[in-house]
Amino acid sequence: MNPKFEKRPSPGPTLARVLRYMIHSYRFQFAVVLICILGSALATLRGTLFLQSLIDDYILPLAQSGGDFGPLARALVSLACVYAAGILCAYGYNRIMVNISQGTMRRLRVELFTRMESLPIRYFDTNAHGDIMSVYTNDVDTLRQLMSQSLPQMINSGVTIAATFISMVALNIPLTLITLVMVAIMLMAASKLGGRSAAYFAHQQADLGKVNGYIEEMMDGQKVVKVFCHEEKSLEGFRQLNEQLRQSADNANKFANILMPVNANLGNISYVLCAVAGAALALNGWGGLTLGALVSFLTLNKNFTQPVTQISQQLNSVVMAMAGAQRVFDLMDQQPEEDKGYVTLVNAKENADGTLTECAERTGLWAWKHPHHDGTLTYTRLQGDVVFNHVDFGYDERKLVLHEIDLFATPGQKIAFVGSTGAGKTTITNLINRFYDIADGKIRYDGININKIKKSDLRRSLGMVLQDTHLFTGTVMENIRYGRLDASDEECVAAAKLAGADRFIRHLPEGYNTLLTGDGANLSQGQRQLLAIARAAVADPPVLILDEATSSIDTRTEALVQQGMDALMTGRTTFVIAHRLSTVKNADCIMVLEQGRIIERGTHDQLIAQKGRYYQLYTGNAIGA
Repeated sequence: MNPKFEKRPSPGPTLARVLRYMIHSYRFQFAVVLICILGSALATLRGTLFLQSLIDDYILPLAQSGGDFGPLARALVSLACVYAAGILCAYGYNRIMVNISQGTMRRLRVELFTRMESLPIRYFDTNAHGDIMSVYTNDVDTLRQLMSQSLPQMINSGVTIAATFISMVALNIPLTLITLVMVAIMLMAASKLGGRSAAYFAHQQADLGKVNGYIEEMMDGQKVVKVFCHEEKSLEGFRQLNEQLRQSADNANKFANILMPVNANLGNISYVLCAVAGAALALNGWGGLTLGALVSFLTLNKNFTQPVTQISQQLNSVVMAMAGAQRVFDLMDQQPEEDKGYVTLVNAKENADGTLTECAERTGLWAWKHPHHDGTLTYTRLQGDVVFNHVDFGYDERKLVLHEIDLFATPGQKIAFVGSTGAGKTTITNLINRFYDIADGKIRYDGININKIKKSDLRRSLGMVLQDTHLFTGTVMENIRYGRLDASDEECVAAAKLAGADRFIRHLPEGYNTLLTGDGANLSQGQRQLLAIARAAVADPPVLILDEATSSIDTRTEALVQQGMDALMTGRTTFVIAHRLSTVKNADCIMVLEQGRIIERGTHDQLIAQKGRYYQLYTGNAIGA
């Protein structure tokens, strides 16, 4: 697709938003920067205008008649002081801009991460993680360069152009007109070349995100790549993406990089034209142009066209930064996960009359705090009673994956979901914790519609062990404590014993203080799963969701873990998803799903007696065989 035919947002609003973002927290510092830039530009201008006095008032009179060099020395000392002040101003605004840019980058990264944490799961399901990472790294870095280098340079150039223009008009209007004509030609060149590169820079940033996403995907799947000997295939895919990046970067920089030399040479032509025209004016005495004024004007001509060239040079960085900024703001503008819940989970204690009262200390008893429209409050004991009533759901609004789901789980029951891959087992558990919201029907938790419960409180009442275990960089103890951050070491150890993880942990080099990195790469898959079970155990939730929790554990370990799991599930409502049907034989109710519908339900014995789909899955025999 040719970028010039794509309709892209104007960079103007994006640049204005970047400036507002910068100035938001640094108004005073930014004002000081502007003053320092003005001081630096005026100091340079003062030195240029001094050339006229140097030649006309000092050098020519001294050359003709000799005389006292004292006034010249005093003028040079005065000029040196002006330049010193300009140097201090230049140092000042560059140093302050470092603080502004780094502070702004810190705030930007925090806000990006905060927004990412607030996004719904759906966003991460539909966007490549490597592409999101590229926003944090490459796109944010282009903004850093813009703030610390390009913007100060452009502001300085703009101030220099304005001050120089006024001085040129004061010296000689005809030569000023020649300069303006050449600058207009330079601006036309910048507009044409810069416009052609802008769309390609947007493609470059997008292609860079694709390359980063592919690299991350291949790193995560290295074992699979090597097992199936797909190194060449993955390299071929990388080469294709890398070639796309090369093409977009080549096209972007092809136009941007010739911009500076084109404008630099147009500036040289402007200098030559002014020199020829000014010499003719000075020799013929037209317009009162003196030799000193001509020398000053030619220097001003350079000072006028050079900032235009510098702006052209920075245009490369500005256009690339605008492409990156658009991706950064696109992420920041994503709608956070919506939560209209108002029922909260609180610590409670039971009074003598059986009523519940909210308290600050942890008592092991929880209650739902439910404010009503009439201003009253009610407290409902957290028990783990879950009811699905005619629930429909689809990841895409146009295609439902769950149809008319009806189920109930009373406190302490163990409910198992079985069925072929894609039947909707995991989807049901995702609805309980509101990773996704249902299309139709009702889900009630302890008699309360879960839409009324704050999502953070709802999820705090649930313990989850997922099939894909994720461990964080930190010690074994810290990973277990992730289930409940205020848990003591003793509680973490007890949870590990309950899950059957204590034995292998104590054989690690530093026991519970062993550092885990790379998602627990130094542990076996079964050991990582045991830690995930311990993490759920330390949370001590009333409701457990076990999604293939023992799928990666060998048969011998499974027998040990199952004992711990049975102890953990005692008194808790538990939803179990398992392909290994032997692990759900003792479930209170087994629900068989097929194509998003519950087609069978009952105990293990009841379903075996029916000789239906469950019988087929359990025995491996065809129905009716």
